[in-house]
Amino acid sequence: MTTQAEPDPTAELPAFPQERSARCPFDPPAAYRDWRQTAGLRKARLWDGSQVWMVTRYEDIRTALRDPRVSADVRHPGFPRVAPGSRIPGPEDEVGFARTDDPRHAEHRRMLTRFFTVKSTESMRQDIEDVVSGNLDRMTAHGRSADLVAEFALPVPSEVIARLLDVPYEDHVFFQENARKLFDLTLSAAEVRAASQALAAYLLQHLERKEREPGDDLLSRLVTERIATGELTRRQAVPMAMALLVAGHETTATMIALGTLDLLRHPDQLALVRDTDDPRVVAGAVEEILRHLTIADNVIVRVAGEDLTIGGQLVRAGEGLVFSLPSGNRDEAFLGPDADALDVRRPATGHLAFGYGPHQCLGQNLARVELQIALPALLRRLPTLRLAIPFEDVAFRRDAALYGLNELPVTW
Repeated sequence: MTTQAEPDPTAELPAFPQERSARCPFDPPAAYRDWRQTAGLRKARLWDGSQVWMVTRYEDIRTALRDPRVSADVRHPGFPRVAPGSRIPGPEDEVGFARTDDPRHAEHRRMLTRFFTVKSTESMRQDIEDVVSGNLDRMTAHGRSADLVAEFALPVPSEVIARLLDVPYEDHVFFQENARKLFDLTLSAAEVRAASQALAAYLLQHLERKEREPGDDLLSRLVTERIATGELTRRQAVPMAMALLVAGHETTATMIALGTLDLLRHPDQLALVRDTDDPRVVAGAVEEILRHLTIADNVIVRVAGEDLTIGGQLVRAGEGLVFSLPSGNRDEAFLGPDADALDVRRPATGHLAFGYGPHQCLGQNLARVELQIALPALLRRLPTLRLAIPFEDVAFRRDAALYGLNELPVTW
């Protein structure tokens, strides 16, 4: 006698991550619009069959991300693994401050804050302009076509963060390739761990070098002001440095390439960015591009530290949460009925592209300055810039925690 297997109660749940439409690749998955209009929160099923609550409304995201009962600590019981490579660290692992809660999160973040204030990042503007100009020179020196990702979008922030940390830019292939693996949703935990360990060993070497030969860079300051005084151990400094190196180039590179493509698809908006002499117009346009694209769809993951209510939905302690920043930035309750449109003239203040609350992106001011310089400089240097392939053939990166482009063939 055979017995029939019990039906899987999670099988009817929508999967996360959701697929974006091939016809509208700049837009978040269409399901998010429906979820925003449904009372409470929506449960989704992860790759391993576990369940998470999806937070997709603008106000729910803002409210929950500043609630201390919502934990960012990856070691907390129930913290969701959104991909096979998402690894819950063991007791021997040192976890970066971004994956911890206060007070440790706040203590370690304060050690870095002064390097990323508006004043500090504005003081880097001339250096960033030089980096952008140099990369444009190299890209245009060999003809009238290029892969914008490989020859401009990725080199610019990679060189900027290498200068800030004083690691050799000649090592960019090594740290770019390993950084990309950390965001790859298709890799196993072992593969992600190997990439993380390679970067950790690399940065430990440079921290040790700074102990012998300190300079005036960020890593040297960590060594002389924090490690030497006993406030920080080398083991704690390595994941801090890794977070800066990885996030400091990968996110901005993605935004430069994807932002350029978004503008190419909206020529009237492109002209406004290219032709203005007003830095306030450029700054506003960058905020709108950040909002419209919002590349971090699978990054803001949390767990309920205790029972709480979000958007009218009871969430039990130990239940996982995924915050969809792209959905929140397209919420009609935030911007009105035209929230899906790109409009670089709109005041896009208050967007969620850098997250929200105490864990909001530390490097957001640096990213803003890089985008404010790189996008207009590219469009002004190459006023005839256009795609070298049909838009339908553009290779979007759909299997990564950061939505973006694998390559972008352009001509001018």
